[in-house]
Amino acid sequence: QPLPDNPKRFDSSRCVLGCQGFTGGRHYWEVEVGDGEAWAVGVAKESVRRKGRLSVNPKVGIWAVGQCGSQYQALTSPTVPISLLAAPRVIGIYLDYEAGRVAFFDSNNEAPIFTYPPASFAGEQILP
Repeated sequence: QPLPDNPKRFDSSRCVLGCQGFTGGRHYWEVEVGDGEAWAVGVAKESVRRKGRLSVNPKVGIWAVGQCGSQYQALTSPTVPISLLAAPRVIGIYLDYEAGRVAFFDSNNEAPIFTYPPASFAGEQILP
């Protein structure tokens, strides 16, 4: 069903942001991805562009990892392939705001998946 236009809604990408964001501190949460074959999870700056075709990489304010078929990758530009011993079903996401750190883990075995190089969030709210 058609929805009214809203500046906070993505119009051409299947993306959703959490309603609670962070401007400081250390935070950890988990996202169940199950046995899907196409998904991406991560964090974004509140100011991320939401209209039109969306790039997904830290340059535009999105730090994420994902799966497409049998390939896992860090969504950088260009993407970085990730080799995993087992398909993760639950992804743990760790955000250390002051250190500019975003890291991803396989929650089932606590194995690291990918850690982004430190970033500056410049006081901006970061949303899951």
